[in-house]
Amino acid sequence: MAEKSTTGGIGDIYELVSSRQQITFNELSDLSFSRGIEKSKLKSALEELERMRVIASRTTGGVLTYYPLQEGEALRKILIVEDDKNINKLMALSIGKGFEVSQIYDGGEAIPFVKSNKPDLVILDLMLPHRDGLDICKSIKADPEISSTVIIIVSAMDPITSRYKGLESGADYYIKKPFDPLDLRSLVTIFLRKKGKRFAPLIDLPDREGISKEIEHSIGEGSEYSIGTIRIGSLGDYAKKFGAESAMVILRLVSQLLQDIAKGKQSKLFVGFLESEVFMIAGEKRQVEFSVADLQKEFNAVLPFILQDEGYKSVALDVDSLFESEEVPRLSIIYEEMEKDKLKERRDEIIKAKGKSGIGDYTYDEIIRLFGEKDMDVRITRDPNGVKLHVSKGEGE
Repeated sequence: MAEKSTTGGIGDIYELVSSRQQITFNELSDLSFSRGIEKSKLKSALEELERMRVIASRTTGGVLTYYPLQEGEALRKILIVEDDKNINKLMALSIGKGFEVSQIYDGGEAIPFVKSNKPDLVILDLMLPHRDGLDICKSIKADPEISSTVIIIVSAMDPITSRYKGLESGADYYIKKPFDPLDLRSLVTIFLRKKGKRFAPLIDLPDREGISKEIEHSIGEGSEYSIGTIRIGSLGDYAKKFGAESAMVILRLVSQLLQDIAKGKQSKLFVGFLESEVFMIAGEKRQVEFSVADLQKEFNAVLPFILQDEGYKSVALDVDSLFESEEVPRLSIIYEEMEKDKLKERRDEIIKAKGKSGIGDYTYDEIIRLFGEKDMDVRITRDPNGVKLHVSKGEGE
């Protein structure tokens, strides 16, 4: 554990991070400023704490977030299943020290190894000799003795279909090749060593405080900076027809698509999650519009495979006619830009009811009211058993 020191030292910064399950760099900057800590000292302390591996960072939804790590535990075990020896070696090097890493090159060896050695996390390629990665993933998640194993798929296969298939098979995350070694390292570290509740990429998008601050920031920006919501249309109806687990896969898919798209933009994009079928997005207007268009394109491309998975084998040829039959809820990506005047009006109403202390600190229900969302069909909760999706019954049910 980092030792305490004078104000602005490593110990002070560690305590700020350790007091939370996750905290953004901007939040740390505000807290440090209020305590008289210079930003340069904050940055150097964070770098040192990461080097000491007592905290880890990751940019998620356009926001740099820090996570406190567990200390003093036995080495966590990681298995890499990748047939290319050079890539397998790169993955092992990317993970870094502090873990017990095993490497195999044949898919046929994966399940016996996992059953015998029970690794905490598996990094898994999809195209493998003798047994493919999706089959390995399904087998691990179907076995109660090893189902808690974290699985990160790293694949060069077409991400439009393989990402969905991977998540549907139970994978916790999907990374495209060529991969960023630092991103792989941070994901592995946070999955295995994060303090508090287990890391969940959907839930661990910027939280209520981050969303609240971004709302205030957006209101203060000009007309070229937009803020709005991205909704998965008919997700509640889809869950009622095909089950909550199937709907959760769709939600996780959209979450990871958004995170990848936000990473790929040169200008900063903010993406948050409203604990429902709705995400928040903010940033330069053109970048937001491009990002939404990219998301809609990728989601529409994977739709036939989603519906094929639910038993509609011929859907690839005629998706629209299936939707028109009303047999299947029409899943879609719906973007709605928020009018800032309307946002300010609703914010003023909430602040008036709460008092001035409410500025920039909203509950999820208040955030939902700010965006004019009502009667959400889907709610996400988190308990010791994991993340769960709940669907409202609706009128007459």
